[in-house]
Amino acid sequence: MNKLLSVLLTAAAFALPAHAHEAGKPKHGGVVQGASDLAFELVRQPDGAVLYVEDHGKPLPTQGMSGKLTVLNGREKTEADLKPVGDNRLEARGVQLGAGAKAVAALTTPSKKAVTVRFTVK
Repeated sequence: MNKLLSVLLTAAAFALPAHAHEAGKPKHGGVVQGASDLAFELVRQPDGAVLYVEDHGKPLPTQGMSGKLTVLNGREKTEADLKPVGDNRLEARGVQLGAGAKAVAALTTPSKKAVTVRFTVK
């Protein structure tokens, strides 16, 4: 039984997509994750959250992007639309990012590509 489990876990590890580069370190005091060869930094704000987007260390314009941020604080779930608010920023109003919260940003790029990014808030 242990051998079968080991084989299945190894197969699953190889089936996961590889990422070409790391997401990097936070520049705005948030949490950084990588997805689709881009870096995303989720930063809490008093009235919501801001999501910064970079491509290989350079700001990526968010004009034409859209999406939704879903936040789980314990058993409480909140959602807000992500809207472009500047050069490489998207904003979600009305969500609270408490310590330990889980957040998922589901984005659509201007070319209609879907990108999903998962965060755990520190």
